[in-house]
Amino acid sequence: MTSPKNANEPRTRDAERSRQAILDAARAAFAENGLGGTRLEHIAERAGVDKRLIYYYFENKEKLFLAALEEVYADIRRAELELNLTELDPVTAIRRLTEFTWQYHAAHPEFITLVNSENLHRAKHLAQSQRIRELHSPLIEILAKVLERGRTEGVFRGGVDPQQLYITIAGLSYFYLSNRYTLSVIFGRPTDTPKALQERLSHICDVVLGYLLR
Repeated sequence: MTSPKNANEPRTRDAERSRQAILDAARAAFAENGLGGTRLEHIAERAGVDKRLIYYYFENKEKLFLAALEEVYADIRRAELELNLTELDPVTAIRRLTEFTWQYHAAHPEFITLVNSENLHRAKHLAQSQRIRELHSPLIEILAKVLERGRTEGVFRGGVDPQQLYITIAGLSYFYLSNRYTLSVIFGRPTDTPKALQERLSHICDVVLGYLLR
């Protein structure tokens, strides 16, 4: 005889799948059309669910947008933690983080477009999220340990703020990748070819390590 607990497991899994399908569809739709240009009907159709399920799980479009934002940030934070930076020598750790940040932004354009969209709204959605603050603290603590180890080994300069350094690493990648089409027109040179992308990554690594190395 099936116990009530076991009987509920398929329904729980179905609910989790439906919720994730909605989130996946929302990420894609918001990345393509922004918050204002996205309709819940289109998300429901894309997810293959009844629109009422969106209201059941997320209440409204604003909260669904916040959930999508939280998820893209959670994804990059999880991937950063898998780098195991504290197990590498300081120079290799910083180079690895810099390369990873560039490669992640390049491979996940939806992250850039969703963040751009939220900045148009002056981060009013993220400001309501407790989860987003919790997601960022582990990385900064890890980076602080890498920088301190580099300083004590005589490799890195002292007095480097890990938060400022991370913003610099992210910004050097983010700006180029989110503006590469306009940059190509302005400077009259390709910005999206494999050669151009590799040159940019090499430049970013040189700039970051040039600042840190003693």
